[in-house]
Amino acid sequence: MRILLRAMSLMLLLALSTAAPAGARALSGIVNHVTDGDTLWVRPLHGAPVQVRIRGLDAPEICQAFGPQARDALAGRVLHRAVRVSIRARDVYHRSVGSVSLDGQDVGAWLVAGGYAWSARYRGRSGPYALEEEQARRARRGLWADAAIEPRSFRRRHGSCRAG
Repeated sequence: MRILLRAMSLMLLLALSTAAPAGARALSGIVNHVTDGDTLWVRPLHGAPVQVRIRGLDAPEICQAFGPQARDALAGRVLHRAVRVSIRARDVYHRSVGSVSLDGQDVGAWLVAGGYAWSARYRGRSGPYALEEEQARRARRGLWADAAIEPRSFRRRHGSCRAG
């Protein structure tokens, strides 16, 4: 039974490993931990787990209002499941930053559409998930049901949950 499960996992990971966009490094594996609403750990078939920050969004800090709900939503969606990551960069916390897909669906789009995160804004641009964010705002889904504070503003006022 164990050999059969391993073979099935290998086949699934191979099926998920399609060509990555130019400049990106592809990673496929099983999510074995979710840290918060935008960070997870992926264990590839071979090698050590990789910490991944989902690109294009910002979820509430874990110590912030709606932070635990965002983490739980992400965990409920991807924990112990095979995902594909297109890694684009590394951040200041040494996490790989990339797009995550599950069964061909963009996990970042799912998070923002569900009201679990903001579309990342950078230099006045509305970010890759602006449409999903606007739809979640209008429907008052997730963090939009209450007065939500963007994580960037929360960190400026209170610091990172990692501090201390």
